[in-house]
Amino acid sequence: MGAKMEKVLILLAGLPGTGKTFLGERLRERFGFFEQVSLDALKEAEFDRCGFANMQEKRALEQQSWTRYYELMDKHMRAGRNILSDYPFSDKQKPRLASLAQQYGYRVLTVRLIGDLDVLFERQRVRDLDHSRHLGHLVSVYVPGQELADRSRADLLLSREEFVKRCTTRGYEEFALGQLYELDVTDYAKVDYSGLMEGIKQWTAEPSRY
Repeated sequence: MGAKMEKVLILLAGLPGTGKTFLGERLRERFGFFEQVSLDALKEAEFDRCGFANMQEKRALEQQSWTRYYELMDKHMRAGRNILSDYPFSDKQKPRLASLAQQYGYRVLTVRLIGDLDVLFERQRVRDLDHSRHLGHLVSVYVPGQELADRSRADLLLSREEFVKRCTTRGYEEFALGQLYELDVTDYAKVDYSGLMEGIKQWTAEPSRY
């Protein structure tokens, strides 16, 4: 297990299609329990609770999910729990996260995942077409429990051009809070996960900045 982690927030950031969920599982296996705060999971719960009839209603549910996200972060930090959160974070979230970390004396580690955009687009496309992906992310109208046999008919699937624009204009590749580790995951077989784990282990042994 290495050095014991106390009051640590790990942010799995970077581009879509980079395997943040997989990395989160690896980190929990290596370092033990973390409270997981997932915006996607919160969105999906709202989609299934309320449904939405148009994009305005969908955006309102997404905003409610962000409110709940920060409430959970505050709750877990107040209790001193280690937290793991994955999202393509940008500077929109940075001030609030930094303020919470400062308020509760948390050490923050950002693992920023990057890769070739053509490779990442294909991964994202495959993920969206898989039925394990919540349909609410892919459509502008959703009824709780709704299914779509042919996912390619979902009206919010991103084209390659839209995917590249999103990746290059929203600051996903620049986000960093606290200590930064960056991994290129274009080829999963070449990713140095063991090096990352050792780096995190060494980081946990350093004196806290707070």
